[in-house]
Amino acid sequence: MSDITLGTAVAAAPEAVPRTAPLSQIGLVGWLRANLFSSWINSAVTLLVLYFVVRWAIGFVEWGVINAVWSVPNNQTQVCRDLKGTGACWAVITEKHRFILFGTYPYEEHWRPALCVLLFVGLYIVSAMRRFWRKELALVWIGVLTLIGALMWGGVFGLSYVPQERWGGLVITLILATFGLAFAFPLAIMVALGRRSSLPAIKALCVVYVELIRGVPLISLLFMASVMFPLFLPEGMNIDKLLRAQIAIILFAGAYLAEVVRGGLQALPKGQYEAADALGLSYWQKTGFIILPQALRLVIPPLVNTFIGFFKDTSLVLIIGIFDLLTAGKTAIIEPAWQGFGVEVYLTVGAIYFVFCFAMSKYSQGLEAELNRHRVR
Repeated sequence: MSDITLGTAVAAAPEAVPRTAPLSQIGLVGWLRANLFSSWINSAVTLLVLYFVVRWAIGFVEWGVINAVWSVPNNQTQVCRDLKGTGACWAVITEKHRFILFGTYPYEEHWRPALCVLLFVGLYIVSAMRRFWRKELALVWIGVLTLIGALMWGGVFGLSYVPQERWGGLVITLILATFGLAFAFPLAIMVALGRRSSLPAIKALCVVYVELIRGVPLISLLFMASVMFPLFLPEGMNIDKLLRAQIAIILFAGAYLAEVVRGGLQALPKGQYEAADALGLSYWQKTGFIILPQALRLVIPPLVNTFIGFFKDTSLVLIIGIFDLLTAGKTAIIEPAWQGFGVEVYLTVGAIYFVFCFAMSKYSQGLEAELNRHRVR
């Protein structure tokens, strides 16, 4: 009888109504409370940092926008000098932006390197979309890079010939970075596989290559490619300076990327190798369809970090006389009329580098989340 009474009482009890968490514990308010204002010391540091950030932001807006000079007539920079540092002289960018972006390329032909920059950006965007990851994408790369070479050199389709010595600016940075990483990545994969090979000769060769290249700075390789390498060529034979620098960058990037890829191969569980062998797959089938895709998925962050580093390291070609984006920016303010306005130039160049590096970083985060979505439970 007591059991029946207890069951009746439970059945008669009202159902529990789900309650939402307090607003102070969830959302933006909850995050701020948990991370920035969790204690009085944390709150004091947060308010102090916020004060300096707001003060710096107000000062930058006054310097860079309110008191700034955006153009001057006929290079009359006295207007900028009269500001005495209270305002930015963006007129240097207005006057020198073509030189910074295109170097000494013929002025009337600037549409050609500008079109090349757009082709590079379009190629990056298309390559980033997974629906275009097919064999035909390699043909697109070959076609676009060939078109870029035809536009830059000329001599075909009625275009005037422009020697490589006249190239410079942003397009040189994109050429070195794109060709360098495009050729270094497959080289790195082959070297990483070679270091894990059971053939002693191949393994030793790959180990010597990686340790030798990683044991010297990129500047020394560029110097060797520019100064020392021509001494070993037959008399009368010469290789373009840009090509020599490009080969040095490819070899250097390949060695570093190979270690990243090898880390992914070692991080893969041994059971994946055993399962592939149990299926009776050949070495290349096992590597191409099972091992390598999983290994690359594991090392997306360090791979992109290396890409970003080498994109910025292209500025080192300055030592062999190649005018990349940063070098063109430095040269733009050598003219006496514009000396003293380097901050504006460096901020502009830094913003260009930031746009490309930030885009690579955000894309890698999205790609990593998409490829590892199956791991989320």
